[in-house]
Amino acid sequence: MTGVGFAVHPESGEDLILVTSHQGRGILNCVTGHRTARDPDPEPAWPDDYTLTCQGIGPLTGTPIKISGLLGGGLHTTTTNGWSIDVVTPDWPIESVLLSSGGDPYRDEPGSTWWHIHREEGCELRAAGFSPTGRTLAIASSCTLTLFAHP
Repeated sequence: MTGVGFAVHPESGEDLILVTSHQGRGILNCVTGHRTARDPDPEPAWPDDYTLTCQGIGPLTGTPIKISGLLGGGLHTTTTNGWSIDVVTPDWPIESVLLSSGGDPYRDEPGSTWWHIHREEGCELRAAGFSPTGRTLAIASSCTLTLFAHP
């Protein structure tokens, strides 16, 4: 996997994620995990160097989607209802993702206002963040995609 980017389905309003790799592009429904579109051509899977966008496929055909991953960019690290994530490396080069809710969470005990939700040891972390709707959290590495979503 080289990158990911979020979009909203134009009809259902559900979160979708565009996944890019050396093997092409795919669109996944963030709630069901169902693949809704696939393009095996690797050429359009690389984002534009200046805008870091890729063209959508399937239900997102013609829609430019901002990509975060190997070439840079970033996903939302906070939501409007108070959730946030931090990527930390206390055991560098191992990366961890922390999820928190409200205020200054790291003063409290783990499991009260913050949680260690992901540890990336074997692969390179490409992106971690929320969809613009705040309904999905994605953690993407060079070899896995983990989605936490609510409808």
